[in-house]
Amino acid sequence: MSRPPTFRPPTRTRAYALATTRGDFAVLDTAPARQAHGTALLLPGYTGSKEDFIAMLEPLADAGFRTVAVDGRGQYESAGGADQEAYGQGELARDVIAQARALATPVHLVGHSLGGQIARAAVLLDPSPFASLTLMSSGPAQVTAEQQQKIKLLGDALAVMDMEQVWEAMRAMDPPGEADGDDGDMRRRWLLHNPAQLIATGRQLVTEPDRTDELAAIALPRHIVSGERDDTWPVPLLDEMTRRLGARRTVIAGAEHSPNTDRPAETAAALAAFWSGL
Repeated sequence: MSRPPTFRPPTRTRAYALATTRGDFAVLDTAPARQAHGTALLLPGYTGSKEDFIAMLEPLADAGFRTVAVDGRGQYESAGGADQEAYGQGELARDVIAQARALATPVHLVGHSLGGQIARAAVLLDPSPFASLTLMSSGPAQVTAEQQQKIKLLGDALAVMDMEQVWEAMRAMDPPGEADGDDGDMRRRWLLHNPAQLIATGRQLVTEPDRTDELAAIALPRHIVSGERDDTWPVPLLDEMTRRLGARRTVIAGAEHSPNTDRPAETAAALAAFWSGL
């Protein structure tokens, strides 16, 4: 799971519940000091949260963009029910459209990993609330076979164990030294995730069809961002998806599957350059 450098937002960031026609969603909202050049909506990945973008909020605001990172339905501080059908990709995509409309301006949509698949589904459902789409470490279809196995193991565990028990089991499997230090924020985030959301979205990750051609037919600026290594969608696969989309491509040196936490300053600069160029 992604590990943010901190769970404490910058002093210029407001944490609140964004009211939409589909319910309230926890957000971190950072505005530039001067008039904004645009607004960005950032969607986290599987087991992640809005905090995965914390280190990018001020750099993006300094570049002139209001930046809103959101917990999706059932993620961390956004409520969700026990019905797995509520976390179907179409339902989550409609949530994103409602979030964008609540911000009252076309938004630059960014989705990391699972968030990229949900972002793509939202754009395919209704592109009108969006000024651009950035898929960050999010590939054309299902994840690699190795990741599918890990997701299946997690789903099986969630079916018979509570969140606390699964957390302890995951910590026990960490490599020596990786779980050292204060894991309080990570543990709290995990415990507040809705298990129905994890099971349902995990199923999406292992069954997602290739919708690249559908996305290529949408008249919307597109940007593919990744690290130089990725064990969830291989980088050559992301390169090929970029070609099929006719999209802009950015590879963040020194980053892996989460450039937003591995190299946040460089990733923020790449996003701001893309948006400014539009």
